[in-house]
Amino acid sequence: MRQDMQDPAKNDAVIAEPPIVNNDLAAVAGDEPFVSAVAPDWTREAKAPGRWNPSRALLASIRAYQAARGPLGQLRRRWAVLRHRFWSMVTGADIPLTVTIRGGLLMPHPNGIVIHPEAVIGPNCLLLQQVTIAGSRHGAPRIGGHVDIGAGAKILGAVTIGDHARIGANAVVTIDVPAGATAVGVPARIVKQRTVRVE
Repeated sequence: MRQDMQDPAKNDAVIAEPPIVNNDLAAVAGDEPFVSAVAPDWTREAKAPGRWNPSRALLASIRAYQAARGPLGQLRRRWAVLRHRFWSMVTGADIPLTVTIRGGLLMPHPNGIVIHPEAVIGPNCLLLQQVTIAGSRHGAPRIGGHVDIGAGAKILGAVTIGDHARIGANAVVTIDVPAGATAVGVPARIVKQRTVRVE
């Protein structure tokens, strides 16, 4: 038997701890890392070539469709439509090509996400599975920047969700949610209001 295996007290091996980065330090201190509600973080949508990431591929097809211009624009749009149809089938998401989504959207599990064509989603938002953002005859939802929407949540009608707000899982939101607020329940009610850092 090896010497270092016989007596752990004599083992001189040192296990290195991972360094604490600023975001980890903020989480340890009880604060959350700051995410902008104004400037999109495009790295949140970046898709590494050759990697299987259906939600980011779906977003890339929407971005390609909306950016197609110039002499080859029509051909690029057609290719983007084909990609969009494929990734919509793979993810089970219903996100129109013409929807207004600012940069930095995260959809870790995109299955069942439905977004109204006239809805506006701000930068750096998080949508979990089975989220529905639906309009009514009065209009479609307007979602601010860095809004986290929990699994199965429904945002219905011409409501406004403020920056840095949180919508709880399975909440049904039919009222405006102020910036920094947390809304939960059916129908949703405001349960917590946080101070929002001005950008």
